Amino acid sequence: MNGNSGGCQCGAVRYHFEGPLGRASICHCRMCQKAFGSFGAPLVSVPVANFTWTRGHPGIFRSSAPVARGFCRDCGTPLFMQDDGDPNIELAIGSLDDPNAVKLESQVGVESKVAWFDSMPGLSAETTDQNNPAARDLYHTRQHPDHDTEHWP
Repeated sequence: MNGNSGGCQCGAVRYHFEGPLGRASICHCRMCQKAFGSFGAPLVSVPVANFTWTRGHPGIFRSSAPVARGFCRDCGTPLFMQDDGDPNIELAIGSLDDPNAVKLESQVGVESKVAWFDSMPGLSAETTDQNNPAARDLYHTRQHPDHDTEHWP
């Protein structure tokens, strides 16, 4: 397939879109913090007209009257949010097969930003193996690869 793809961690839900990515931001609002179980929601917009579900369909939770949030019912991966009537779908950047294709442009919902967020660049950094070398052989991933597959698993 041409274009771009992504999906959930277990591979039950996959998507594809054509054309360039739109605006990318991190939303710090409490709804996004809860929906992602994290400091916020890194999201990038794609026109709905260029977007297709290619495997499975997400579960939907209405976090407020005008907002639908999509997730994988099997593994729980957050996949998108969309305001009713918006011609764009806001994809979870981490669900893209190539999240490095995104350049963040802004932060929104900063009234709820966690106090430690701005100090993250100053934290020490380790690879997964450096952090827990004794468990390296235990982490055999069941995660879907970062590309489309005809069948999974």
